[in-house]
Amino acid sequence: MLLVMLVVAIGAAIGLSLGMLGGGGSILTVPALVYVLDQDAHAAIATSLVIVGMNASMGAWMHARQGHVQLRTALIFGGAGLVSAYVGARLSRFLPGALLLVLFALLMIVVAALMLRGGRRVTTEQASAAVRWPRVLVGGAGVGFLTGFLGVGGGFLIVPALVLLLGMDMHDAVGTSLVVIALNCAAGLLGHLSSSGLNWSLIGMLVVGGILGIVSGAWLARRMPTSGLRRAFALFVIVLGAGLLAANLPALLVE
Repeated sequence: MLLVMLVVAIGAAIGLSLGMLGGGGSILTVPALVYVLDQDAHAAIATSLVIVGMNASMGAWMHARQGHVQLRTALIFGGAGLVSAYVGARLSRFLPGALLLVLFALLMIVVAALMLRGGRRVTTEQASAAVRWPRVLVGGAGVGFLTGFLGVGGGFLIVPALVLLLGMDMHDAVGTSLVVIALNCAAGLLGHLSSSGLNWSLIGMLVVGGILGIVSGAWLARRMPTSGLRRAFALFVIVLGAGLLAANLPALLVE
């Protein structure tokens, strides 16, 4: 019973992150599966894609009802990453688990630092004039590859891309990100199914907790100012990335 409560609590934390910040679900899921539930890194990546993808789908629906999903942008960005997510998933099998987790942590810290640094404020009109959709396609393909390769839904990359590249409001970026995450997770999972066994009872418990977290996170996101939401997102990612790096870098250096 204690194990069930722990798994549901982990699922709720994943859902809360996705619902409130539009990302961070896999940043929580992969370490929790590896260090708390004792899965190997490759199985954890595949399981993460299922859990995060299902939670993101629910969260996207909730944010869309509030008018915070730009569906056209989400489909273009997400569609560009479908093939690259599959390719990334196939390639990740050839690297040791410790290296995957170190790369995961470094990427988290770099992106969060960029998010904190920000840049000059861009209006929606300026963004529409300045942004070229080919850049969005390239960005979507890159995020898709990392989704499959590292088992990340990509929210901690997608949200900064939507805010900094397209000048999107943070609340819209959170909702739009969830649509892209769901698409990328589905494609990335296809690349892992042949080589990673999935524990469906574990997944079910995590998803139940995730639904509770998604509802709470979406409620909180509506009540947080954009600047506060952005800082919370970046600091959250930096703290988790530093912890993951500290846990895995020594083992990688010994090898």
